[in-house]
Amino acid sequence: MIGAIKDLAKRWWPALRLRTILLSVLLFAAALPGLGAIGLRVYENALVRQTEAELVAQGAALAAVAGAGWPGARPNAPPPPHDRPGDYYRPEPTSIDLYASPILAERPASAPAAPPDPRAVAIAARLAPVIAETTRTTLASVILLDGRGVIADGRPGGGSLAALPEVKAALTGGARTVIRRNGDYHPVYSFEWLSRASAVRLHHARPVVADGRVVGVLLLSRSPRALFRGLYEDRGKIAIGVAGIFGMLIVLSGLVSRGVTRPIEALSAASREVAAGRGGMPATPATAAIEIRALYEDFRAMGEAIDRRSGYLRDFAAAVSHEFKTPLAGIGGAVELLQDHAQTMTPEERRRFLANIAADNARLSHLVTRLLDLARADMAQPQADAAIDLAAPVRRVADGFSGEAFAVRIDLPSALPRVAVPEATLEAVLTALLQNSRQAGARQATLAAAVSEEAVTLTLADDGPGIPAADRERLFEPFFTSRRAEGGTGLGLPIARSLLAASHGRLDLVASPAGARFEIVLPRVQA
Repeated sequence: MIGAIKDLAKRWWPALRLRTILLSVLLFAAALPGLGAIGLRVYENALVRQTEAELVAQGAALAAVAGAGWPGARPNAPPPPHDRPGDYYRPEPTSIDLYASPILAERPASAPAAPPDPRAVAIAARLAPVIAETTRTTLASVILLDGRGVIADGRPGGGSLAALPEVKAALTGGARTVIRRNGDYHPVYSFEWLSRASAVRLHHARPVVADGRVVGVLLLSRSPRALFRGLYEDRGKIAIGVAGIFGMLIVLSGLVSRGVTRPIEALSAASREVAAGRGGMPATPATAAIEIRALYEDFRAMGEAIDRRSGYLRDFAAAVSHEFKTPLAGIGGAVELLQDHAQTMTPEERRRFLANIAADNARLSHLVTRLLDLARADMAQPQADAAIDLAAPVRRVADGFSGEAFAVRIDLPSALPRVAVPEATLEAVLTALLQNSRQAGARQATLAAAVSEEAVTLTLADDGPGIPAADRERLFEPFFTSRRAEGGTGLGLPIARSLLAASHGRLDLVASPAGARFEIVLPRVQA
């Protein structure tokens, strides 16, 4: 299922520029404060519920005081803490949801009614100082009603509020909170139209219980805490913040442009120029990000490697053409002479021309074989589990070359670490070097080893005529040989060096006053 969704998204995903993606991210970041307004709605509802909780707490305290001091009521002492049942504590949750609860009309005026219960009037007079001190802090309106819903606190007009749904619920023994429109509300701040709580007021009715029955009702009301008043008061600071956000957005856009998008576009243009065979590497921009600078350096290294490889291929193609041209010309000339004069030639002449054709054919076959060996060496991959003891293959190759006319002496330490080179590679490299020494006229060669922390260096030195200084720079070039007349192809040393390079080894010619001296650097097996 997830794979199908990904495939569908890939099929319809638009091609976007990097600058478009970055600008979209920055714009989204800049719009986050605006999206935070959604969270403000949730916060506003939390403020309304907090106001309801405060009215519930205030009403519960005042109702308990009124019930305990109700004239003629028997004292209702609470049970000791250790004798209280499990359901003795009953926290009262809030019930108002600003966006789900209905908003009722403004509280109507009280209806005409008979005089209130004298006991309610008496308790209202006794609680008047307490209610006055409480409302100074909570700013809530508190009205005490008797058991019939008639106003008992002596305020002008009196009358009955028993018809209100919240009062009806309290007269039956249940507390209730409702939301009503606030008729005294007049917008002051321009942001207040965004707040639903600005023009409403919470009304909480709570029964006063004495002797187990409802003897009165406390009706409390209060406007919810303002949400946007602070926003309006800080409008200047908010405007500065918005301007700062957009200013920072412009600065970040310029920074991203100079640090990411422009350098990438320049690098892309340079790669197209390089692919077309023209142009050069652009300079690394000073304002580019560190990763982009590293990308420039990697691209420059890749370009130089491609240039070296292209030069190598051009030179290689020219050398192959030259090496093949001579035997092919000989074969072609011999065939042409045989075609034109075969009937008039003596048997000896025909045998000589056929021998030349066979020799040139053998040389071409040998060149093709060595070229295949060089290609395999160039394409060889490191062998992950290669780990051999150096002494055994060295002695085996030395024994194979030692004879009366050519001796190979071995000078190896008693304990050599294992090297991360395939045994066949080491044997092929030593064979090529010893064969060159013997063919160059050396009578003795010495193989010695030195150990360092990361590698084992195997040195091969002979007592031959040495390598002329003019030939040392070209010694490892393909097809370079001083023994072309003896059938040399000039591919032995390039093959040996490529085989070692595939295993992270190295083959170098070391300057020597007499004879030839080579160093074979072999990486050690890391523990």
